[in-house]
Amino acid sequence: MHLSLAARWPGAFADFDPEFVPYQEGRETAAKLAAGAFDIGGTGSTPPILAAASGLSVIYAAGSSPRPANGAILVNRQSEIESLADLKGRSVALVDGSFLTYFLAKGLEEAGFELPDVHRHDLLPVPSRDALRSGAIDAWVAMAPHLEQSLSSGEFRVLAHCGATIPNRSTFWTIRERGLSADVIDGFASELARIGNKIQSDPEKAAALLSENGTEVERRAWTRVVNERDWRVGPASDVILREQQAEADTLFLHKDLAIRLEIATNTIAGNSQP
Repeated sequence: MHLSLAARWPGAFADFDPEFVPYQEGRETAAKLAAGAFDIGGTGSTPPILAAASGLSVIYAAGSSPRPANGAILVNRQSEIESLADLKGRSVALVDGSFLTYFLAKGLEEAGFELPDVHRHDLLPVPSRDALRSGAIDAWVAMAPHLEQSLSSGEFRVLAHCGATIPNRSTFWTIRERGLSADVIDGFASELARIGNKIQSDPEKAAALLSENGTEVERRAWTRVVNERDWRVGPASDVILREQQAEADTLFLHKDLAIRLEIATNTIAGNSQP
């Protein structure tokens, strides 16, 4: 969302003469980087881990502050499911391969289970919401802004918030094959931080840009999302890399990664060993 706003924000990345490339899902980022569709992207925490597991040389450029309000596990208001432990053997919809997979894994882990103990359905947010509403699935791992929009209907309740389970940062990353210099990566991170501060100081403007040509309901939902999010961004730090390592270890233990990764080798170009 940070880059989506940057693409709309007047004067953003002016020194870079950028081309912003719209695409549907963060899960496509690795393939598009490998194909040369763009040079750097922003996603949740999971896509760069999956990219590294596929053999790409991931370089972390920056990371956002934790975003605790950005995800939750929802059930129907009348559901008999009362805790994460009740999800064992149940059907759960989510955008699989996103940070929602890690969120679900950690939630199940706290309840004594693993990812294979639930039936995952890889669905986009709107089909997920509709499937939960109809009873076709038992739970939905939702993300902003669909989370806020769905909760406002009163049809669903929260089983768990991601902020109590995972850091949930946005990560900004590239691959070594794109050949970005340390100066370019550092400049990119600095501009992200500047735009984040602008967004934080004018959330109404940010919401209007995100909901351009949208409905008033959508604009209000975006306003809540923007206000609830910490838009600060900083260079990839040891803290962020340790969090990425912890996530990779979790996904490996839950059998979602075939290999154990060493995230410490995938650091920002200016601060890493060749």
